[in-house]
Amino acid sequence: MSEIYFSNFQLEEDTEYFLYIGELKNYGLNAFLKEALSRIFSRKFDFIAIVPDIFEQYNYDNLIVINPYAEPFECQFGAHVCCRVSSEEFAAAVSNNRRIRALIKRLLNRQEHIYIYMYESIPEMTLDEIPNVSILGPDKHIAKHINSKIYQYQHLKDMLPVVDFRVCHNFEALLSTAQELFPSWPDGLFVSDEYSAAGVNSIIAYHMDDIENKFSAPDEPYLISRFIPHTYDPTVLAVVADEDDVYIAGVADQRIEKGTRFTGSFFPSVLDETIIAKLVEYTRISGKWLAREGYRGIFGCDFLVDDQNNIGFLEINARKQGTTLEFCFTLEQSLPPGSPMLPELEFYAVTEGVFPVNTVETISNPKNLHWGTFNYKIQDPVQTEGYIPQSAQEREAFKKVAQGKLKKDFLILEHAGCDFVVAQGAFIARIVAIGHSPADVEQGLKQGQKTIDLTIIKTKDPEIHHEPENAAK
Repeated sequence: MSEIYFSNFQLEEDTEYFLYIGELKNYGLNAFLKEALSRIFSRKFDFIAIVPDIFEQYNYDNLIVINPYAEPFECQFGAHVCCRVSSEEFAAAVSNNRRIRALIKRLLNRQEHIYIYMYESIPEMTLDEIPNVSILGPDKHIAKHINSKIYQYQHLKDMLPVVDFRVCHNFEALLSTAQELFPSWPDGLFVSDEYSAAGVNSIIAYHMDDIENKFSAPDEPYLISRFIPHTYDPTVLAVVADEDDVYIAGVADQRIEKGTRFTGSFFPSVLDETIIAKLVEYTRISGKWLAREGYRGIFGCDFLVDDQNNIGFLEINARKQGTTLEFCFTLEQSLPPGSPMLPELEFYAVTEGVFPVNTVETISNPKNLHWGTFNYKIQDPVQTEGYIPQSAQEREAFKKVAQGKLKKDFLILEHAGCDFVVAQGAFIARIVAIGHSPADVEQGLKQGQKTIDLTIIKTKDPEIHHEPENAAK
């Protein structure tokens, strides 16, 4: 059983609680959900966040930290180690933790029902099997089924401009199919596992050696799609309640490094309005298909746009996106007061299959908000000698920039801390920059990166490579 690394939660009287289970980077979403639940049920709600993030300090209320690698790594390296854990491993560790189950029992003595709120609904989360506990999100088995890239491509190829692809049922078929495709697809092959995200378990292959050096599982299925050279990687965030209710939150541009590695997003998209309209149309089609599959909740669609403005569908992420929190902050400043935010829309989508009557879909950017995010992901293990105090003021920063109280701002979020080892694949920190122009955003992101650089002193031995197999954006 994974021990609890840190805990500071305190229960208040006359308050009902839900549990957030996921990475700390999405902690801010819970404020929107607790406000919505308080309005819906006319009583006070709060949340307890159970996260895997190993940091020096925690400037967050009601937090429980569980990470199955924390103690082994600390014993091995004589220092605290910041490392990512796959969502499946983390969900299983939390589900099997006796103290978490005791907390649920304690809460059920105070309230009739407990909601579990997650970034992604996955079968490894089993706490919802406890009576009167449920996941407030998409059905976990449906989400898992839909997140198969192979399933998506096979079922959407006649509805969307799906990039040309081949399905390989094992490694041997992968090698033989790639050998056949290289001459006719000279720009490269995009090869991925059936389940992959943020560039993990996927590559752009130009030679057979690229594939053989990356993949090896003999009996796993693989997807090959044609790599199309392009400049833009737009992503659309949406919520589906049923076939006739697909809510579009917005379109952002992703920063993709080395062809596959997601490191952040920018809003608003720089693409032409006609292309954005087409992306929205394709996302609504995707949402209708998701509804027919039984999926309800937040989802995202990723596309590419080539130099001739041709759009290619890449994937549906049947879960929240990396842009979800920032879009909440943007919508809060752009929509009429009292309009439901994304967590509230997801609540109604999941529980009632319909959006509330006061739902408003944004069609403009009235406050001229521009923002960008950067995930400072570590490619080789490093050690830190400085720390950056954790900011919990992102929502306030968006509000001040929108209201003109600040021209621009940037925040460094979730810095690991001082005297830490940061493993390969982990984030040492994230940066969010806000302003009224792309130049404001770029300036903030660069300044944030320079500040983080000053906290890194040396590279550690490469033996502490630890990157989860399914790291979501």
